Amino acid sequence: MEESGLPKQQPNNPLHGITLKVILEHLYEVYGWDGLAQRIQIRCFTHDPSISSSLKFLRKTEWARKKVEELYLYSLRAGKTNKINRHK
Repeated sequence: MEESGLPKQQPNNPLHGITLKVILEHLYEVYGWDGLAQRIQIRCFTHDPSISSSLKFLRKTEWARKKVEELYLYSLRAGKTNKINRHK
C-alpha cells in the first residue's frame, strides 16, 4: 500500500480490478458449462454447475482459480467474446 492508504496500481496485471464473478460469467458466455468442463476438468463445471457454486469452490481452491484465470486471459487474447452454442 502507498502512504495515502490506497493500494498501488498494477498496470502490468491484466486481472487487476476484475472480479472472479466477472471472469466466470465471461467464460460461461464464451464456452458454456460443457466447454468449461472440457477445458478445465473440475467438479463445479461437470456436476450441476452454477455461477454461485463455482465461485464458492474457486474462492477456496487456488490451483483451480489459477486455471480459470489463465483460460480467461487466453479467451481475451484469442478474441473470444461471442456466445457459442451451449447445452445446459
